[in-house]
Amino acid sequence: MLLRAALVLLSSREEAEDALQLTLLRTFRRWDRAREAPEAYSRTVLVNVCRERWRHAKRHPEVPGVIDDAGPNAVVMSFAEAADRRHVLVRVLRRLPDVQREVLVFRYLLDASVADTAKALGIAEGTVKSAASRGLDQLRTLLSAEHAEYGDKRVRRVHPG
Repeated sequence: MLLRAALVLLSSREEAEDALQLTLLRTFRRWDRAREAPEAYSRTVLVNVCRERWRHAKRHPEVPGVIDDAGPNAVVMSFAEAADRRHVLVRVLRRLPDVQREVLVFRYLLDASVADTAKALGIAEGTVKSAASRGLDQLRTLLSAEHAEYGDKRVRRVHPG
């Protein structure tokens, strides 16, 4: 579950895996504190690691490159559709303000309660509720705009060779 959350919060699988590894290492180092509620402690650490990476990315922007992901094994249409939908959702989530994105990940991806989300993010429960509501509204609007702009054209068939 932590890896899925990191995948949504960060820009690549490699970065998410690095964040997860750092999260687990930090949790292990502070096991005396994490022992009582290791899942909650790890979620909080993960959010802090992701925030550190966002701050670093803002200070040290990367030059975007082109990645050719259409390899010979990319032939199953259902996989392409699923990957495309995930890509669209992640791209739209990244357009949300940080607090809304974090709340949505905790509430709906990690299935955390309002109280657990508030504690992990260091915000009030009312803020969690309002950020979730506003985030979902904005997410619906952005996804509707994506669908209206691209429809099903975004999914492409990939043939080997």
